[in-house]
Amino acid sequence: MYPRIRDLREDRDLKQREVAEYLNCSQQVYSNYELGQRDIPTEVLIKLAKLHHTSVDYILGLTDEK
Repeated sequence: MYPRIRDLREDRDLKQREVAEYLNCSQQVYSNYELGQRDIPTEVLIKLAKLHHTSVDYILGLTDEK
């Protein structure tokens, strides 16, 4: 499960649809990422980190430093 991507998205008042468009995927695929029902590919993790100005390690829960 990747609860941090939901928190990061909500902190910026973004809708799942908006993040999905940025990632060039469907809203359903992105929702599955947030729910942990689908693994996030490396290239998508990198795009999410850039979008939210944080590190991949933070998104994965390996560090608490944004």
